Amino acid sequence: MTDHLADALNTLKTHEIVGQGKCTVKATKLIEEVLKLLSEHKYLKGYSLLDNGRGGLYEVTLDGRINDCGVIKPRMPVKRSEWAEREQQFIPAFGVGLLIVSTPQGVMTNAEAEKRRIGGRLIAYVY
Repeated sequence: MTDHLADALNTLKTHEIVGQGKCTVKATKLIEEVLKLLSEHKYLKGYSLLDNGRGGLYEVTLDGRINDCGVIKPRMPVKRSEWAEREQQFIPAFGVGLLIVSTPQGVMTNAEAEKRRIGGRLIAYVY
């Protein structure tokens, strides 16, 4: 089994490290939601779907703002009162970076989940 999200985030990080402006990652619904969040929070310039006949790929335009990113395994559940504790665990400083979580209301950042007062499962981090 492969973890497509882990592969996609690793591809983003390695292309950022070597200074390339574009990369391609496999197209899945979860990866699309994560790319949308990263775009909204200005970690990426944008992304677009390329259909190669085998399920598709996303072409991602990088912005040079990702220092580190990765998936969180196991995907641990977090109660609505534990967001600050988990942020300290995975993010280097307060207000720097994002925790990406899956909630009953969809994929969102930990700050948004805290604002909506809901819990969820940690998926990934980026800063």
